[in-house]
Amino acid sequence: MSLTVRSLAAIEILDSRGHPTLEVRAELSDGVTAAAQVPSGASRGRHEALELRDEDPARYQGRGVLKAAANVNSLLNDGMAGLPASDQTAVDRRLREIDGTPNKAWIGANAILGASCALARAVARSRRIPLWSYLAGERKPSVPLPMINILSGGHHAGHRFEIQDFMIIPHGFATYSEALHAAAAVHHSARAVLESRGYLLTGLADEGGWGPALESNAAGLDCLMQAIERAGYVPGVEVSIAIDVAATHFFEHGLYHLRSEQLLLNATELGEMLAEWSRRYPVITLEDPLAEDDWDDWQALSRALGQRLQLVGDDLFTTNPVRLERGIRAGVANAVLVKMNQIGTLSETFEVIDLAARSGYLAVISARSGETEDRFLADLAVASAAGQIKVGSVSRSERMAKYNRLLEIEASGRVPYAGASALRRFIRPV
Repeated sequence: MSLTVRSLAAIEILDSRGHPTLEVRAELSDGVTAAAQVPSGASRGRHEALELRDEDPARYQGRGVLKAAANVNSLLNDGMAGLPASDQTAVDRRLREIDGTPNKAWIGANAILGASCALARAVARSRRIPLWSYLAGERKPSVPLPMINILSGGHHAGHRFEIQDFMIIPHGFATYSEALHAAAAVHHSARAVLESRGYLLTGLADEGGWGPALESNAAGLDCLMQAIERAGYVPGVEVSIAIDVAATHFFEHGLYHLRSEQLLLNATELGEMLAEWSRRYPVITLEDPLAEDDWDDWQALSRALGQRLQLVGDDLFTTNPVRLERGIRAGVANAVLVKMNQIGTLSETFEVIDLAARSGYLAVISARSGETEDRFLADLAVASAAGQIKVGSVSRSERMAKYNRLLEIEASGRVPYAGASALRRFIRPV
């Protein structure tokens, strides 16, 4: 008997930043139910699908999602009832048809994504198979290499400095569990380094990294190098560095404003600064090194650095196949950050992942700064065969839920560890 959608229902819950988001519950014709919780970002690109908010200043500073929940409970519940549930492409197509707008502005991308994920989880549960196995299809699943936040600035930590995240990539280990152990060691040693250098710690940032008040952006790299060594690892050999520049968020009137250092840079100067950092430190990944619509300068930077660095487009591509296709044609970046809620359905998310793979681009499956304890993302990363995941730091339960799910999947013995395979050509010991 074919599985069909019986009902969809949503409630407003809170994410890791205390802002409202959605939990959507799906019920299938065989009585199986499953829920999915929807993440939300603090630093959102303007090309992302629309996250529907109530805009009522009397509730949660206008960030309530009662409208989106009501859309699930009425429009999506009525419009999806009786539809075959096990054809994810058809499910997601119908969700988009009910909405009828280019950016999911009527129903809300948060409502649509919650329904898309809840239905996928319900089908996997009905079939009694792991979610990653159901999502993988013909792909070859792998446990991904983690990219882990250690220090944060920008939108994630009160703008103490401009660079959004200084991260580590523990690529020199044979298993995911060993890589996670190394990340935890560096995270803990980073606090000791910051305290020994007399930095004011402003607490944990949105994604669980430390939010120090640094005197310069480059000081973050010095602290990170010292933390790696203090934890007993060799920079560049066992642990390398990734930087989320998030340049759009300090780009104004054609220039990049590093106000913490009283610097005003054009795109060429910012690119030269980042290139110099990558020569002095074992930096192998730059995310959003330039602004989201600065295509010409992105192209020049990609020509200059794309052979030796992973250049990841986040705000640039917004998990949108049309924008990624444009980037591929123009030779812009060489990797895409994949965030489900930027595009709003599972099938469109996989369209981007598969397009990147066919085109020789890498993909990094990513969480958002406003997360929940839903572990869906870990299964998605395994199913995608992308080989990389970016969740945040090794602290805060909404982050650890994903990391611990990956430990479970690795321990099952059914999925190999990707390790450094995707990034091997960029790893350069210093």
